[in-house]
Amino acid sequence: MKISLEVANALKNNEPVVALESTIIAHGLPKPDNFSVAQEIEKVVRDAGAIPATIAVLNGEICVGLDTTQLSQVANDASMLKLGIRDIAHCVSRKISGATTVASTAWIANLCGITTFATGGLGGVHKGASETFDESGDITALAQIPIVVVSSGVKSILDVAATLERLETWHVPVYGWQTLDFPGFWIFDSGFDLTEKVTSVAEIADIYKFRKVNHFKEAILIAQPIKKEDQFDPKLEEIILNKGLQLAKENSITGKAVTPFLLALMHEQSQGQSLKANIALVKNNALLAAQIAVAISK
Repeated sequence: MKISLEVANALKNNEPVVALESTIIAHGLPKPDNFSVAQEIEKVVRDAGAIPATIAVLNGEICVGLDTTQLSQVANDASMLKLGIRDIAHCVSRKISGATTVASTAWIANLCGITTFATGGLGGVHKGASETFDESGDITALAQIPIVVVSSGVKSILDVAATLERLETWHVPVYGWQTLDFPGFWIFDSGFDLTEKVTSVAEIADIYKFRKVNHFKEAILIAQPIKKEDQFDPKLEEIILNKGLQLAKENSITGKAVTPFLLALMHEQSQGQSLKANIALVKNNALLAAQIAVAISK
């Protein structure tokens, strides 16, 4: 594992560090926006007083904290794999490159001692999972990795109700950020309610510290809604989503290929609405994660 000098020094000195996934750069955002957005997200973290640690596997090496050249490789290498936890070992052994998902980013970050992780939307239970058993590894990862994760809920292409049930089954606490409305990724409110909310980063830090001292193994999920003025038109999203799900079925697109396919279709057919919303919510989550990391480091 190669930890950048900046990140290593920050961890050694108990300074705040925020882990950032690389799948959103490689597979979640279109080129050339993905590279500039990756840089903007890191700047948001820095401006809030924390050190960004974007994570990826590059040429067979796990890298924690990427420089500009490495970020560019993630953004522009068309052969970049999508890596869950199960994929890391063979990617490293074959000396190839891959972008880390929520699950694998959290796993690597926790190994390094990073407490906080910012992402866009989590994976979860897919629609029709009762027949396909299609469920993201993000859920079981969150059940085993004690890290604070800030997201805008789960991707709206998923079965939100089933995902919340699975998180409850796995004892993963889900807190709304200053709201009890569970966000729907690009949409401010998914239509599902939470039982708990947090209203300050100090409160989140206290929860984290209590769970750490008492050896809780699950992640803490902080669900921060996208700002209402930035959200994607819910009606248009539903139309495009239903079309995408049908196309995926017709073209036998399954497993981890489904999400990138649907995200690309959303971007294409929404005339940039989904991209604008995605960028806004990720930057907002990076800011909150940085503030949480600062509070925990104190």
